[in-house]
Amino acid sequence: MSQGPSPGQSPHPGRSPHPGWSPTQVRAPSPGRRPDPGRQCYDLLVIGGGSGGLACAKEAAQLGKKVAVVDYVEPSPRGTRWGLGGTCVNVGCIPKKLMHQAALLGGMIRDAPHYGWGVAQAPHSWSRLSILFLFCRKVKYFNVKASFVDTHTVCGVSKGGEETLLSAEHIVIATGGRPRYPTHIEGALEYGITSDDLFWLKESPGKTLVVGASYVALECAGLLTGLGLDTTVMIRSVPLRAFDQQMASLVTEHMAGHGTRILRGCAPEKVEKLPGQQLRVTWVDLTSDRKDAGTFDTVLWAIGRVPETASLNLEKAGVHTNPVTGKILVDAQEATSVPHIYAIGDVAEVWPAPPAPCPSDPGHPVSPVLWTKLHACSLPWGLAA
Repeated sequence: MSQGPSPGQSPHPGRSPHPGWSPTQVRAPSPGRRPDPGRQCYDLLVIGGGSGGLACAKEAAQLGKKVAVVDYVEPSPRGTRWGLGGTCVNVGCIPKKLMHQAALLGGMIRDAPHYGWGVAQAPHSWSRLSILFLFCRKVKYFNVKASFVDTHTVCGVSKGGEETLLSAEHIVIATGGRPRYPTHIEGALEYGITSDDLFWLKESPGKTLVVGASYVALECAGLLTGLGLDTTVMIRSVPLRAFDQQMASLVTEHMAGHGTRILRGCAPEKVEKLPGQQLRVTWVDLTSDRKDAGTFDTVLWAIGRVPETASLNLEKAGVHTNPVTGKILVDAQEATSVPHIYAIGDVAEVWPAPPAPCPSDPGHPVSPVLWTKLHACSLPWGLAA
């Protein structure tokens, strides 16, 4: 991981650290190895096949440019894998909303007798829901794991170990992030799952412990409770830390009122597998320092996400990252420290940081400069030149 700039310093050497530096400048390609006839060469290479990467690739292809997308999903510790579409389509917003709808329908059935409907409470079929998930332009696609060779070249390695060299005038990094595992907790990696695995389970998770206080944790816990499962949320400090705390309290009160058990001020210490396949979780109450334990069918970690940058060999291309978060530093135009390499979505971090947090819009994963304006002059590079 390359060393990022110090506070107040631009990720682009020699440029002003002001957030609005060079907003309309068409940047000349940086020095480095240029594409050559011996490699597969493109106008634009997109690393990552999620919402942002695919949207960017399609827009560039519509401009008549030669575009390639490189995408590879490393299996989760539980072996879960998927194809194109990224987190939102496969293990995020879309499956979450589908399960949420299933939970709402269950609530309507339970409430139906109050409105005069004589409807028997039907059991929920997880396998039926999982089947629904499974069936639920001219861009070259490579199912390979990418890493930089130099500023214009990426080496893609297939599952079978075959290497492909790809060169491009411009490169967009859109690799997103993956859930974080608490590797310091005994048994966490061996027996726990994350949201990457939850939506691909073939069987019901059963009695579930959700560890975490993020919106991912509370959404997962809420939909599992709505599907009739015994669900507990373990919160170390405060829920939804980045949100208004009055509203956060209303959310947790609503969840508790609908059957979700909430353990506050607790931290897990160990996960063990029992002979009957259940999991025994030991935790400590951080207020009293008293230890307690419980048994669950599933332990779901929802303690944050980490950017997918570790295997990209960004130092080979001279791309700066935040040494703390691992995210790629970009300016207001989503350009990195290398003028022709861009980063978008969850893998990117604006530097300098904006004065106030800006909510992301999952429906518009790419900035207006890269996505919403299709004519050539709106693009930050000279793709239409």
